[in-house]
Amino acid sequence: MKKLVLLFSTLMIASMLLAACGTPATPAPAAPAAPAANALPDLAGKTITVAVENAYPPFNSVDEATSKAGGWDYDTVAEICKRLNCKVEFKQAAWDGIFPAMQAGEYDMLADGVTFTEERAKIVDFSTPYVTVSQVLLVRADETRTPEQMKADAAAKIGTQIGTTNEIAAKKYFEGKEIQSFEDFGASVLALLAKDIDAVVIDIISAQGYMKDNAGKLIVGGEIATGEQLAFAFPPKSELTASVNAALAAMQADGTLPALNKKWGLSK
Repeated sequence: MKKLVLLFSTLMIASMLLAACGTPATPAPAAPAAPAANALPDLAGKTITVAVENAYPPFNSVDEATSKAGGWDYDTVAEICKRLNCKVEFKQAAWDGIFPAMQAGEYDMLADGVTFTEERAKIVDFSTPYVTVSQVLLVRADETRTPEQMKADAAAKIGTQIGTTNEIAAKKYFEGKEIQSFEDFGASVLALLAKDIDAVVIDIISAQGYMKDNAGKLIVGGEIATGEQLAFAFPPKSELTASVNAALAAMQADGTLPALNKKWGLSK
């Protein structure tokens, strides 16, 4: 009996030792790492078409000496695409009719110092604003009249660009006065320099751009409206809007957007 008990005990111990020396269980695969909370969308190298006038410094213009286009729009959209993994193709477009073109999806994005308005938001989508501007009178350097004096002067001739919020501001401020609306601001500034008109209603940022291009010939004669927010525009329900907003937020957070705004005169 004792031999049987001893044999049984020996067999139990041997069994336990064999189990202990067996192949270890395969560990469960680690869960994939969650994406970083601040990761930006990846557009997988997609090409986006961006409409610009190439006649609205400092946002976009063509250098007459080199025939090369550049400006805040070019630098900023290039940085956005760098972060979103996309390619950008800028396409020159006339301002007149640009919003119906955007609504129809002819372009993926509009970058042209566009002012957000509730009316425009009915037909296109907007990004988060990247700067707030005021409307001013751009005048010749020898001009001495204030905006109020020009308003009261029946002979004063005011120009601006057709189909813009600048045109709306001009008609509101100079109520009852005929406003000469040009195809683009470049044409209105040429008319101003030629003394065909006495002032141009334009946003302060672009006014500074034209003053830089015409050193000593132009000055800001006064402010007539404030608080306009500039943003990018997109076709309705564009998936690109959220991606661009994410990139703008990241650029604001790390100081890239403020640096670009300062470089191109959008801020001090």
